[in-house]
Order: sequence, then C-alpha cells, then structure tokens
Amino acid sequence: MPMKVGIVGMPNAGKSSLFNALTQAGAEAANYPFTTVEPNIAVVPVPDQRLLDTAAVTGATDIRLDQIHVHDIAGLVRGASKGEGLGNQFLANIRETDAILHVVRAHEDDNVVHPEGRVDPIGDIETIETELIFADLDTAERRLERVSKQAKSLEAEAIAEEAWLKEVVAALQEGKPARIVPLPEDAPMAMKNLSPLTGKPVLFIANVNEGETEVPPAVAEYAKSQGAAAVAISSRMEAELVEMDDEEAAMMREELEIPESGLTTVINGAFGLLNLITFFTVGEEIGQSWHIKRGGSAYDAAGEIHTDIQQGFVRAEVINYKDLIDAGGYTGARDKGTLRLEGRDYVMQDGDVLTVKHTG
Repeated sequence: MPMKVGIVGMPNAGKSSLFNALTQAGAEAANYPFTTVEPNIAVVPVPDQRLLDTAAVTGATDIRLDQIHVHDIAGLVRGASKGEGLGNQFLANIRETDAILHVVRAHEDDNVVHPEGRVDPIGDIETIETELIFADLDTAERRLERVSKQAKSLEAEAIAEEAWLKEVVAALQEGKPARIVPLPEDAPMAMKNLSPLTGKPVLFIANVNEGETEVPPAVAEYAKSQGAAAVAISSRMEAELVEMDDEEAAMMREELEIPESGLTTVINGAFGLLNLITFFTVGEEIGQSWHIKRGGSAYDAAGEIHTDIQQGFVRAEVINYKDLIDAGGYTGARDKGTLRLEGRDYVMQDGDVLTVKHTG
C-alpha cells in the first residue's frame, strides 16, 4: 500500500507552495486562508539512485519507483476542533493519513499576511497542536466510555485498552500528544481503534527564508520534546527550482550549499517517521522499488509485491544491492556466493534485492 502523508499548517504557512514544489501539481496558492478546501492529492514517485544503479547491471529498462501519496490539507485555524473555519472537514482529512508533515512559517515576507498578524513559529505550532489535542480528547473520552463497559466483562484486552485510554486522556488533558503513551501489549489494536490525530508521527517542516538551511532552534527543540523530527525547507525557493532544468537546479543548489532537493528531504523524513525500509525487485526487464516496515520478513515483502506470491511463497533469493552491482549481475553473484536462499522468516534489510520463488 502506498504511504499517505498529509501537509498541514496555519493558513499561508507555505503548505500549498511546498506541495506545488514537491509534486509540480499546480495546486492553487493564494494570499488568503482556505485556498485549499478539498485536499489536493498527488502521487509522487520516490527517487532512489540505488534502483537505477542496480537495474543497470541486469539490463532492466522498465523502472517503476515506489510512490508516496501527498495530501495538501487546507489550513487549520484556532477553533478548528469546534468547527471554526472548515475545521471538522480538515480534521477528518488528517485522520485518513499515515503521518503528518506540519509546515511552520519561519520566514519574513510583508507580502504574505499571517492570519494572526505575526510570525511566531512556536505559537503557530501550539495553535494547531492544541486543536488536534482538543479533537482527540473528545474522541478518547467517548471511546473510554464504551470500552469501560466492555471491561466489566473482565476481558483482558478490554481491561488493557481501558487502562491505556485513561492514560491517553490524562496526557491530552495536560496538553500532551497521544503518541507519548506506550501501546499496551495486551491491546495491540487500541491505537487503531482510537485513531488519534496526535498519535500520528509528525515531521515539522520549517519554511525558512531563501538560502537558509537550518531549522530554527526553537522549532528543533519543540520537535525533540514531542518525539518528532524537523527539517528546514524554503518553499519559495523549491518552487523556483522545480521550474529550472535539472542541470540549472543542481548548479543553484550547489551555489546555495543545499545538498538535496526538498522532495528528497521530505521523502527521507517521511520514511523515517513511518519506520520504513526500501527493497527492490530487479529482473531483466523490470526494476521496481517497494517499502516495508522495518523488521518485516521476506514473507511480508512478498505480500507487498502480490498476495498470490505471498500465498505461494516457497523461498526467497536475497542479495544486497551493492553486492549485486559489485558482482555485475545475478550470474556473477551466484559465482561469488553472495546470492543467498532465505526462508519466509528472513528479516528484510534496507537495500535488499528480492526474488521470491513461489507456487502457482
């Protein structure tokens, strides 16, 4: 399944500009709130040089990159949890994503108004986090009421979920996100049952001035306190760079000492949020990249490729992409003994090249 990330932030924080830069999808970006009403959704290929290099040694010319679904969700405002602006709709859109990319305005621009009349990154973060917490508190209290009735039957899972929900409610009442409360072993579905907005992993994206590359210290410190990550991107500059050809854009990045594109920064951040690794299937014609949860098995990876392949799983041929390149292809890898046969329980590693032998 493709991973889904939602871009959120205050109105005019630079969300749609970043979305445009990442996807070149041309979502409307204008200098007033609620430009984006329905979430713009773009399917973005995940660039990976490792796949290109690996495909080159096998002769594969049909390159199929992994994908990420980017949702540009309209700007939240104070009171969204109570339906202010288009709050309820926006919160529902966030709930459908796997992770949140929280764009924070950290740049000065007199031509772009701030809905609250000032540039205050931490204030903006707290406004949105507060709205998500209020929405989650209402949901958690209602869920706790239902589960408490189930717990009276002394069912172990219901008892464990009830205890966890009480901790979640207490954390939310203190202004803390649900993600800080560990999931109980006896109720592994508790988080999914609640589906809290503040339970989703978050990457804070500081929208900085052109030429800046560092996350403002206050934003970095806040992210760390929340168990989240943070990166710095200039949405305006990224929007300008995507209009250039590759060579011109590379020269500009070198001049500005920016090592990678905003897309790469965000994709790497999203992968880190969701604890994913990449594996490849590479044949004589098709080379494809896939993602899987870190710690997943060869059997799990087979299921990402196709359920029929998973059901007919017999064994897997596995090799690290570097070893395949060094060997000059599969024949050389077999001669060198670096192509291994593994069973269904083999734990996949980032950069593995997988060939599943299966029945049917």
